[in-house]
Amino acid sequence: MKGILIVQRLVLCSCWLITGYSSGVFADSVSVKMGFLTEQTPTPPALSNLDSILTDEGIQGAVLGISDNNRTGQFTGHDYHLKHESVPVGGNVLQAFDRLLREGYQYVIADVRASTLKKLSPIALANKVLLFNASSTDVELRNASCGANTFHMIPSDAMKADALAQFMFKKRWKKWYMVRGKDEKDLNFTRAIKRAAKRFGINVVEEKVWNFDHDARRTAQADIPVFTQGSDYDVLVVADVKGLFGEYLAMNTWLPRPIIGTQGLVPRAWHRTHERWGAVQMQNRFYEQAGRWMNDVDYSSWLAVRAVGEAVTRTENTTPKEVKAFLLGDEFSLAGFKGVKLTFRGWNHQLRQPILLAMPRSIVSVMPHKEFLHPRTYLDTLGYDKPESKCQF
Repeated sequence: MKGILIVQRLVLCSCWLITGYSSGVFADSVSVKMGFLTEQTPTPPALSNLDSILTDEGIQGAVLGISDNNRTGQFTGHDYHLKHESVPVGGNVLQAFDRLLREGYQYVIADVRASTLKKLSPIALANKVLLFNASSTDVELRNASCGANTFHMIPSDAMKADALAQFMFKKRWKKWYMVRGKDEKDLNFTRAIKRAAKRFGINVVEEKVWNFDHDARRTAQADIPVFTQGSDYDVLVVADVKGLFGEYLAMNTWLPRPIIGTQGLVPRAWHRTHERWGAVQMQNRFYEQAGRWMNDVDYSSWLAVRAVGEAVTRTENTTPKEVKAFLLGDEFSLAGFKGVKLTFRGWNHQLRQPILLAMPRSIVSVMPHKEFLHPRTYLDTLGYDKPESKCQF
């Protein structure tokens, strides 16, 4: 029976080594080494004590994936190992990545900023290792800045925005009032929202930038009604990735309208209230392991580990070249508790997957709906299709 051993050391970064061991079926098991690279970022302002700051985001999903892989591996002769490199704020991520490569880790899951991933992608290609993006939703990483050996497990901003637009199109709520923050991620999501609106014939009637410097909690009832006066609209779309003001728009707008975007009705890769297609057992196993609910980055990290495990099992080969070919082939599919088989897009290596439209305590819908037709798969109605892609490997 396999187990998990965690060893932690402190050098320039904190490192977890998670290794499976076997007493069982195969005396000479084949080792599959996977790395997890975390780039710590400055802690954002806390507007509420209800949500704690996570220090184990992503890695918990990878640990669960390693456990799942090793459960199968004891019968196939594959032994999966996971090492965690966590780089502190201001630390050298490239050095940590190089350390993993020199130690023979050929599959690396990255929870890093978009700008950092752009630097890691060519290094991964040059060293013939596979890199799995578990956290950055930046569209540019799937277009002009794509990497031939980089796979995107988390949905892009474009996929999330298209999911919202499709649902609003079905509801015939086609007049949007846009409120955005000034952060780079807010701008990226805003661009994705505008693209989605254009695709589905939705009119952004007004766009405003949140320029208030003070705490939104103190003056929400006074400032927000005045701020949201203007054109009539069906829904208010928020782009506030860090959550600096978006939570306080509900019930404080001038007109009584639904709120969607980064707050209100939110497009998610995963959500704690998701229960369909066997997701309950996934939720329970993760909560038992981590003591908290799984989020998007955890889920994407789990998918990355499982994708490698599926490829290694099916090909009986552990080399990145063979694994990559299988991941992009017609025979690959991944069960992700979303009711359909998940596969990769060959033109930008984005994982196709449904998007959950979630409120804080419920799933409203799972997009896309099958009436949004596509010659290949209805999942390709989300995000950049092949003719739209600027990715060139």
